[in-house]
Amino acid sequence: MGKSRRNRARGSRSDPIAKPVKPPTDPELAKLRESRILPVLKDLQSPDTKSRTAAAGAIANIVQDAKCRKLLLREQVVHIVLTETLTDSSIDSRAAGWDILKVLAEEEEADFCVHLYRVDVLTAIEHAAKAILETLTATDPAFSKLLKAQQRLVWSITSSLLTLLHLLAMAREEILEAIVQNQTILRLLFRLAATDVAPQDIFEEALSCLATLSEDNLQLGQAMTDDQETHCYDNLLKLATGTGSRAVFACGVLHNVFSSLQWLDHSPGKDGACDAVLIPNLARALEQVNPSSAPTNGSSNNVEITRVALEILASIGTDFQETLVKGNKAPLDVAKANEEWNGFDDADADAMDVDQGSDAGHEEEEEEVEEGEDDEQDGDDGSISSDMEADMDRVTGEEGSGAGDLSELPTLRELIQRAVPQLIRLSDIPVNSEETLAIQSHALSALNNIAWTISCLEFADGENSHILNAWYPTAKKIWRKTIAPILEADSADLKLATQVTSLAWAVARTLNGETPADGGQHRRFISLYHASKNQAQQQQEAGPSQRGDGEAQEDPFQGLGVKCIGVLGSLARDPAPIEVNREVGVFLMTILSNSETAPPADVVEALNQLFDLYGDEQAPCDVQVFWKDGFLKHLEEFVPKMRALAKGVDKRTQAELRTRADEALLNLGRFVQYKKKHAPK
Repeated sequence: MGKSRRNRARGSRSDPIAKPVKPPTDPELAKLRESRILPVLKDLQSPDTKSRTAAAGAIANIVQDAKCRKLLLREQVVHIVLTETLTDSSIDSRAAGWDILKVLAEEEEADFCVHLYRVDVLTAIEHAAKAILETLTATDPAFSKLLKAQQRLVWSITSSLLTLLHLLAMAREEILEAIVQNQTILRLLFRLAATDVAPQDIFEEALSCLATLSEDNLQLGQAMTDDQETHCYDNLLKLATGTGSRAVFACGVLHNVFSSLQWLDHSPGKDGACDAVLIPNLARALEQVNPSSAPTNGSSNNVEITRVALEILASIGTDFQETLVKGNKAPLDVAKANEEWNGFDDADADAMDVDQGSDAGHEEEEEEVEEGEDDEQDGDDGSISSDMEADMDRVTGEEGSGAGDLSELPTLRELIQRAVPQLIRLSDIPVNSEETLAIQSHALSALNNIAWTISCLEFADGENSHILNAWYPTAKKIWRKTIAPILEADSADLKLATQVTSLAWAVARTLNGETPADGGQHRRFISLYHASKNQAQQQQEAGPSQRGDGEAQEDPFQGLGVKCIGVLGSLARDPAPIEVNREVGVFLMTILSNSETAPPADVVEALNQLFDLYGDEQAPCDVQVFWKDGFLKHLEEFVPKMRALAKGVDKRTQAELRTRADEALLNLGRFVQYKKKHAPK
């Protein structure tokens, strides 16, 4: 490594800005401070090089202890490390100093990284990065000719820098931007990623750091593709088309670069670069995972590689929405309002708005049920016309990778044909350890993202028939091979149930009443709904301290209950059996009748599903269920209850819930009036 400036004689150095630190009032901490903290800090500032080096190493070890760490922070260890240890003449001391900062950043909250940034840690990182670059590129002596001990110290400092950069970037957006604007830091990252000089663990840390920095970052994407010093982009692309862990980590960075540069299916980058070139290699990595041996023979490194590959596929599945929005002629149906009961005309809307008056709290004249902003909150898809049925006739069998023409959507083609089969296999992995549970969870998340992206396409009137033809048999296979087995296992794991229910909702939306269910699976989702209510009640009784802040502030439309309602509505759509439709319809009406105790989001979703199920008077269930079972009377009686429910939602603290409740109220009035007007003769 390049030589750093030798420190001046230390003698009795004093810091003019240092403030005296009061000892802790706790006797145990006061004793610990006197016996361990103050002596080692004194040695850290000793004139003797060996004493400073030993002290730095000792602090790097004890800083992992929570009590020692808090005492060290009280004694301004960060200031001492930044101003003295990192500029020490001894590389051992400097390595220990960087290790101290790394451990502090790992153990403390994100605001500690913000503090580091404000005391200008990036300048210190830049100097260290420059020294490492000089060492790696030196010819006399060449890095490979250095002693192994010297090389280890270089890689130790490098590892600490990479960890710090990753944590700093995660802490705040402005810090990430400052890192990306630092050319010396980028040069170090590009060199570590583009050459084989670094050991495997350093390479993985460098690419993990680049993956964090490159997410939605146009500046970094351009810097990488423009890099002529290390040709980082070209080298990563070459790695990504290979095999092994380096290929997987390279795919993660390249996916972010493609996304930030808008290199999509309809606008590919250099040599046709888009996510389609990455998926086959990610699928190959997943092929190496043996479900039966993964828990015992698979190393932790292999589990980590599998996790990364699955997370990249999940991200590709979500980001593919942008390709469909920008490059597809028929956009996602979340971008426009649905017309579920095709019969409202202007006169209908005007008359019904007069009936509603000001109680609904709306100023705009809306004629459709508004959809939520999040895919997993969306609970409807257009009904499939007779033209679409003709398209479906071309899709034979319930299993396979699909035969639709996806030549203009290579990423979707690769997802369906290469990635999804592996995701289905891993979602059914025998779960007998934390590792296999994590693999299953990540596989379900990837499937969920892909399925939701496709389910939000408009398939009515033959739109996107080529996508439906390709996805239809795959969707049925997902239901048969993933969803059904997990449901049949009847696990008590509600987190798993939430994942599989979300996936089931997306798949059922696309299959539109033709889900390969056994006739009784809708009852499992009804049971899951009741289980979700029991869980919510237990959490409410537990109080915030046991729920945790994350659960307490969770989006109400992302709960298991709402997802169960969404699945049930999709399962009951025509051409589903009338008895299934009736059971689901009665279940949804029961939620409305219990609106005083049901979560408001559940009531809103139940209404939306009822609108979708019975909006078409041509469907058999309209006469045989809706009218025969007297649903209209119950809906009409529910209007004042829904009005009270909507008004009871605080606009300031639950804006999204209030908005969607108001929309449901407005559409409930319109729906009732519409059904009265179109009652069977």
